[in-house]
Amino acid sequence: MKRVLVLCTGNSCRSQMAEALFRELGNGLWESFSAGSAPSCYVHPLAIEAMNQRGIDISNGSSKSVSEFEGQEISW
Repeated sequence: MKRVLVLCTGNSCRSQMAEALFRELGNGLWESFSAGSAPSCYVHPLAIEAMNQRGIDISNGSSKSVSEFEGQEISW
């Protein structure tokens, strides 16, 4: 299984959405994660709303620091 880490600054919106889309559209071929260099500590409500419109629930997501993934093997 390939592992992808989507990086951004706050990890509250676009990277959260990309993580969920990799998971949803990857058909089990991808393990996806997202993180930020300065995590915002929340997932933006508009990101949650936009993904809900696609039928994907990210409301239980959390903003994570890139340091949480140090030393982990990432395919991309």
